[in-house]
Amino acid sequence: MKHSIAGIILAGGLSTRMGGGDKPLAMLEGRPLLAHVMDRLQGQVSAVAINANGDPARLAAFALPVVQDSVEGFAGPLAGILAGLEWASASTDARRILTVAADSPFFPMNLADRLFAATEGREQRIAVACSAGRRHPTFALWPVGLAASLRSALLDEDERKVGAFIDRHDHVEVDFELQQIANGSYDPFFNVNTPSDLTEAARLAQAMRS
Repeated sequence: MKHSIAGIILAGGLSTRMGGGDKPLAMLEGRPLLAHVMDRLQGQVSAVAINANGDPARLAAFALPVVQDSVEGFAGPLAGILAGLEWASASTDARRILTVAADSPFFPMNLADRLFAATEGREQRIAVACSAGRRHPTFALWPVGLAASLRSALLDEDERKVGAFIDRHDHVEVDFELQQIANGSYDPFFNVNTPSDLTEAARLAQAMRS
């Protein structure tokens, strides 16, 4: 299974609530958020690329391909997903891509396995992660064959909402439970949007080791 899935880290956000700059390079426990995400993703897929715009040299230390949006202007995560689909088609043997957000350092280590299992027998089905009653559209398994449809949605229909694009295609939602830690629980899809979120991420990381 692993050989048929490529991983794409979506790192193209504007990070406005973090004061701009590269949110994936914010430090968590002495390492960039992006490094934590890489560690969780690389064991689940056969190849990994980062979707990010701007000068790719700033990400050289991560030693991964950097794939820029192929749609002009800041078109949001859908443009990053399209870039990932096109990269996987051109540069890998993968039939699907697994997308994850660069600001979510605790996503499940069995994400690929669970999403893949939900598409058994339906290779063109999208599988999207959910938790605590919420869908997480950027954590999804996408058939590479969707690239043409997604490009048309972006360019011809000006579609910008990941969830809306998912809803128009065959898809399944896969629920992930909250994870228990000392004195409580956490959502594995917790994401860092603000400086206070980064403080909370550090607290959670410490609690996971307790």
